[in-house]
Amino acid sequence: MQTNPTRTELLQYVKDAVTGDEFSRATFAGATRGSACEWVRVVVRPVELRGARQVQFAYQGAKKVVTRNFPLNEVEPPLDELLGHGFAGVHISLRTEEIDIRTSRKGRVHFGRRKMGEPREAVVEPHNRVKDVPLPEGRADRLLEVMGIATPDGHVRASMRAKFTQINEFLKQLRHALDGTDLERLGRPVEILDCGCGSSYLTLAAHHYLNNVLGVPARVLGVDVNDEVIRKSTDRADRLGATGLNFECRRIGTTEIAADIVLALHACDTATDDALAQAVRSDARLLLSVPCCHHDLNRALQPGAGAGVLRPVLRHGIMLQRTADLVTDAFRALALRIMGYRTDVVEFVATEHTPRNLMIRAVRGGPLGAAVKPGFAGDRPRGPEEAAHIAEYIEMKRFWGVTPYIEKAFGEPFQNLVTARPL
Repeated sequence: MQTNPTRTELLQYVKDAVTGDEFSRATFAGATRGSACEWVRVVVRPVELRGARQVQFAYQGAKKVVTRNFPLNEVEPPLDELLGHGFAGVHISLRTEEIDIRTSRKGRVHFGRRKMGEPREAVVEPHNRVKDVPLPEGRADRLLEVMGIATPDGHVRASMRAKFTQINEFLKQLRHALDGTDLERLGRPVEILDCGCGSSYLTLAAHHYLNNVLGVPARVLGVDVNDEVIRKSTDRADRLGATGLNFECRRIGTTEIAADIVLALHACDTATDDALAQAVRSDARLLLSVPCCHHDLNRALQPGAGAGVLRPVLRHGIMLQRTADLVTDAFRALALRIMGYRTDVVEFVATEHTPRNLMIRAVRGGPLGAAVKPGFAGDRPRGPEEAAHIAEYIEMKRFWGVTPYIEKAFGEPFQNLVTARPL
């Protein structure tokens, strides 16, 4: 096939792969070019429906998933529609090879093909299958057993049901976020830093899921100031016999690891800001943060300045606390956008499992996947979108009459950027 095929040639190539006997799975993901597409990822796989083979399209958006099934002779229109959206990456898994189709910002199409060491078994899954979760229930899993979540035969303990759900929801977010990066094709282990790892349930789960389920080589370092939880985490890692999984008792921001992924899952109060600063300093490609205990801004937030109109809200302690939580995380997400990260805030898990259920999800790069160099240098060129984010940040500070801790964490160059200037 030629290097830069026409749309018709590309459609025929993908259609032949999807309808062939060796087809296993295809993923359309990555920033779309010039398209108002509501889907961030589409997974295509063969299924068996009423005894006949069909192709299932699972359209994954920011808040919903839509699944549609098509007979083999009707897959061309939905495939043509997907290609029209301009997804940056298409990955096709066949029984004997892996195929990558990457589209550059200038519209050039690049193909990569890799033969499998051992042919995988071609499986057409039944349509009515067990719910797809990263670590399913009812299957023996050494990790879940060591963490005390499940029995040796895979039965989830009633007292650990919420933790089991939390782990799976986190791993879904990790899987989703990875599709917006090139971390699975680094050619070396992915370096992960977990800031404020605590009891390390999610740290251990991330290491296990990447290495043993997805087959993505990864090394993980968990840090926490509590030496007791570090000792217990190290003991669990030893019982698992895991390699590339280490824990250290230290403060967030004191390690020089060049992390590809930074996790900050329930790091207390301003420790979350220190973890975000660590991610930016590391030029981390991906950040997943679930903030906790927003005490700093809660103490500073007052119904003055532009926020005086909110006095009826802020005079009540519980409403002040919840407002401060949201304002703090809004400052954090905006600061990351200023530093060149595509950032959104999503629901991590239902509130019945944990009240701290907002996740800040950030991927390095511009809104269309452009390579944007983050960091703390104040003299690099800044585009109009970044200037708009800076203006939003300054206006938020004026309205609320506060200076969030994220400024201290990011340091003087960032503070200079977001200092209000005379009009």
